[in-house]
Amino acid sequence: MTTPVRDTDPLARDALAVLQPAFSGTTAPDWLLRRLEHGMTGVGIFGRNVVSAGQLAHLTGQLRKANPEVLISTDEEGGDVTRLEVHGGSSFPGNHALGSVDDPELTRAVAAEMGRRLAACGVNLNWAPSADVNSNPDNPVIGVRSFGDDPHLVARHTVAYVEGLQSAGVAACVKHFPGHGDTNVDSHHALPRIETDLATLHARELVPFRAAVAAGTRCVMSAHILLPALDPGLPGTLSPAVLNGLLRAPAAEGGLGFDGLIFTDGMEMDAIAAAHGLDRGCVLAIAAGADALCVGGSPSDEAEVLRLRDSLVRAVHGGELAEERLHDAAERVRALGRWAAGAGPAGAPGGLPGADGDIGLAAARRALRVTAADGAAPYRPLTDAPYVAALTPVANIAVGSETPWGVAAELRTLLPGTRTGSHTREQTERGGAAGLVADVLAAADGRRIVAVVRDVHRHPWMAGVLDALLDARPETVVVEMGVPQAPPTGLLHIATHGAARVCGRAAAEVIAGSRPV
Repeated sequence: MTTPVRDTDPLARDALAVLQPAFSGTTAPDWLLRRLEHGMTGVGIFGRNVVSAGQLAHLTGQLRKANPEVLISTDEEGGDVTRLEVHGGSSFPGNHALGSVDDPELTRAVAAEMGRRLAACGVNLNWAPSADVNSNPDNPVIGVRSFGDDPHLVARHTVAYVEGLQSAGVAACVKHFPGHGDTNVDSHHALPRIETDLATLHARELVPFRAAVAAGTRCVMSAHILLPALDPGLPGTLSPAVLNGLLRAPAAEGGLGFDGLIFTDGMEMDAIAAAHGLDRGCVLAIAAGADALCVGGSPSDEAEVLRLRDSLVRAVHGGELAEERLHDAAERVRALGRWAAGAGPAGAPGGLPGADGDIGLAAARRALRVTAADGAAPYRPLTDAPYVAALTPVANIAVGSETPWGVAAELRTLLPGTRTGSHTREQTERGGAAGLVADVLAAADGRRIVAVVRDVHRHPWMAGVLDALLDARPETVVVEMGVPQAPPTGLLHIATHGAARVCGRAAAEVIAGSRPV
């Protein structure tokens, strides 16, 4: 018969401390407050928990009252991945836009302002930035979340981001170690296998992570990827060779010498849960060297949290997990909680604002790349309301389908009466590219067309529709809001390097002529 786990048991408190669950609702449920009072030290905040800055500040105040040293985490990357502004789109461009400008001072200023806003809402740990080198153009989950495909560019902007964020008293969590850029598989759905040799890994993927560790990042997040060159059987999150043998090991032994907190990526993701189960995956991750278990992709309840706690305790009693390893992990979490409770801005965040004082919009404007068609007359801005045809791919889970994107909403403020429609791959499967283009032309009803795409190079259906649309209406303006890998097309081609709200605003200003081309 299994002995019940008591809340007052030090081992149970250690097990609770390493769990970083999420929850439903916009106020703290009673069970969550109880667990925070009994040893739990971390909570994840997602878009489902946020209505407004004021509401979030009230929510985090509830959590902090239950445990003054609680780590309150979110993945506010800016750009395509936002939790603070999930319902309206981000006020900050994401990594790819900042990397395209390649001004580390701008990146530092954007991250500092983002940190200031997070801290004002009571969030003290940000699962950002992505330090992945986007070396595979077919990557379905990183893309514009990366600063770029040059490891040294990614490194200098990762450092600037970490320094800016932590200057506001918010811990950075650099992800996804040892690098999620060279894959065409999304680890939310399956386990990516990356056949990168060790020499390439050290010369490319690890360059930004080494720089981030040297810059003092408080946290590093592991990736659910299989790298046979490091471990032929276990993904990074569950691999002692990756977490201890590489990330923790001193530089003299070929490691990164990281001594901060190791977070896991979401443990419920299929790359882990489908093969190992959530409970066993959590045990294996702590045993491998992880300190904090993110279990936030889907809301937890008290029963799940207690089940995971008890699984960790049983693993210690059964000899599968060393008690010292669990205690070390818990102490690292608590130490960061103490730092966060006492952290404050090192200096006034901000700097480098635009003329209107909006650092995010100023950065998005600088990230635009505008290309006119060869031989075309100078672009004449639209003065009449256009039709915006959004060729819409399925959003990956990290981005989420609830966050709006595109240029239509921003164009509507500049050109009232702008119409829009979303056009998808499913429509081409029914009527082909020609049928979808016919639908676009009918919806446009003679208006000028603005075609908005997202990673057109990764979606053959989208590329086919865009080609057919340009054949029918060559004066179409094209806005690429993903990675601009495909050659520019259209009368005017605008690459925004991301789909944040401010990226849409910057593109709309060019289309409507409120800012010069």
